[in-house]
Parts: sequence; structure tokens; C-alpha cells
Amino acid sequence: MLKKINPKNILFLDIETVPETESFKDLSEIKQQLFTEKTKYQRKEEFTAEDFYERAGIWAEFGKIICISVGFFSSFEKTRTFRIKSFFDTDEKQLLLNFKNLLEDYFSEPKHVLCAHNGKEFDFPYIARRMIINRVNLPEKLNLFGKKPWEVSHIDTLDLWKFGDYKHYTSLNLLTNILGIPSPKEDISGSQVAQVYYQEKNLNRIVKYCEKDTLAVAQLLLRFSNLDLLEETEIVII
Repeated sequence: MLKKINPKNILFLDIETVPETESFKDLSEIKQQLFTEKTKYQRKEEFTAEDFYERAGIWAEFGKIICISVGFFSSFEKTRTFRIKSFFDTDEKQLLLNFKNLLEDYFSEPKHVLCAHNGKEFDFPYIARRMIINRVNLPEKLNLFGKKPWEVSHIDTLDLWKFGDYKHYTSLNLLTNILGIPSPKEDISGSQVAQVYYQEKNLNRIVKYCEKDTLAVAQLLLRFSNLDLLEETEIVII
């Protein structure tokens, strides 16, 4: 798969999100009503909207991004170096601006592509929606208006694994397990991020988790291409 794209032109990424407020009661009355309406089909009669609010981070309308981790190959030919950088801030708008600056300064050319696991359904649209909400102009790589499918510079490792089977979903954790890639879920899982953020107030722990997911996405693409996985000596956190 990497024969068609220079690995140095790929920006791997992962995001971590949480509900916009710590509890359902912290929302405005109208926002509580809107969340209740938004989730009524998912909740059915098993949960109240307040009970279901711990999952609010999966919707860009009721959540926010607390970390974006990116990874890229600064060298790939004779030796490989994979660099990982994270954008995290309690100010979501500043986080998004910093990420946008990276895209526009270093990954804005037609040859550059973004890569994430389930990125087309989650990471890419979530970032774009939160940018609009925060009044941040969309970078070209996230502005899909008027583009034909083959003009969209996105790679989704979940799509690659589907091989055209659109009913099939495979988690990053499952894929890394069956393909012999070190698990990114050794410390926490996605369902625990909100608790770690709001109750433990340990953003650094979440950042490390996000960075492991980003590395796992890069490892997946290498594995799909039947290339050697990255060793610890080839990975640099910046």
C-alpha cells in the first residue's frame, strides 16, 4: 500500500474527546433538551439522557477535543525516524489553531495525506466541526466542499481493512492484536478518557494514550504493506 504514497507525505493522527461539560446538569436547559432529543434513539428506554451523557464526547455538537496527536516519518529510506507531536490545551480553540498551523505550514501540498483509524467517520469530520464551532477557518485538507472522492487526501486504515465490506467494523485494539502490533490500550481505553480528564484531571495521561494510538495507526499501515514495524529506537516524541 505504501508503494503508491511516499510515507514521508503522510500525517498520521488521532484525537481524544470528552463531553463539553463535566456533567449533564452543567449544560444549559436548551442544550439538555437538544441532547435528549439527539440521543433518544440510541438510548431507547434503557437510559435517561443524564445517564447517557458520559458518551456525549462522541458527538462534535456536545463534545470537545482535548488532544490531537500527530506522527510523521522524517526519514524512511536507509533509516527510519518517526516523530510524534501532540497538541493539547484546556483552550480548545488554541489547540485547533495550533493543529491548523501545522497542516498549513508542513502538510498542505496535494501530495500530502492525512491518515487515521475510522478517520472518515470520526476524526476528520469531528475536527472540522469543532473548527467551525470555534470560528477557525478550515484548512484545505479538511475542507471537502466541492471535492470529488478521489480529490480527498485522506487515508482510513479501517477502510483499508474492510476491503469493500461496508458492514464491517474492526476496532484499532482488535486490529493491533491480530496483526502482532503492541496494544495502544495498555493504560486506559477511550471510555475512560472523560473520567481521567474531569475527575483525575490528568491530561498528560490522556496525551500519552493518544500518542500510542497515533503510533498504532502508523504501525497498521506498515503492517498492511508487509513492512517491518517501528522499533522504539526509531520513534521520537517531540
